[in-house]
Amino acid sequence: MKQEIYSGQFSIVLIEFFRRVYLVAFTQSLLGIFFVLPCIETYQKVDLRTITLDVPPQEVLTRDSVTVSVDAVVYYRVSNATISVANVENAHHSTRLLAQTTLRNILGTKNLHEILSDRESISGNMQIVLDEATEPWGIKVERVEIKDARLPEQLQRAMAAEAEASREARAKVIAADGEMRASRALREASNIIEQSPAALQLRYLQTLNSISSEKNSTIVFPLPIDMISLFQKKSD
Repeated sequence: MKQEIYSGQFSIVLIEFFRRVYLVAFTQSLLGIFFVLPCIETYQKVDLRTITLDVPPQEVLTRDSVTVSVDAVVYYRVSNATISVANVENAHHSTRLLAQTTLRNILGTKNLHEILSDRESISGNMQIVLDEATEPWGIKVERVEIKDARLPEQLQRAMAAEAEASREARAKVIAADGEMRASRALREASNIIEQSPAALQLRYLQTLNSISSEKNSTIVFPLPIDMISLFQKKSD
């Protein structure tokens, strides 16, 4: 019995008659009703459109021994309907299981910071691996995207505490550097004031002016230490 194959635009129907395979396509040239004899003939419809596969969250142990839950989405289509039916029992179910296994295998070789920061590279590697593995099944993987990476709550709190401690350490370093620069500036200013006695009086008047501009009800006039020491000498 001769085998004939017709490629369709939207979907393809597989008809098995006495263990011989025939592919009849639903096209505009083959419109109408066809009959399948029960208990003798069977048919299987193959969708050629792009299918969205939602990979459920996978618990993965990273290379640095951190447990993370990652989910993804895979876009694929049937590129060869004959191979997808003849070479594998259920191409869609097999692709789903392979996508889950591939996601765990690839993420198991990555560190946590690589999973969080380098998702595009991981998605590209996963697409290449899936496309090569599903090619004998007549499946073409078009795109793979990592959706979300969920960390345990304890790890999230630990990372938050680490980040907060790092920010506090940087703040202390910046404050210490500012104090060191301020002390150097004060030392240079004191050397300049020491060379010019009138500069100290001008600085004193500037301080009083800044205090009066704040609308304070009380103004404290500091007395020079030299004047206090002069009164002490007279009393002695």
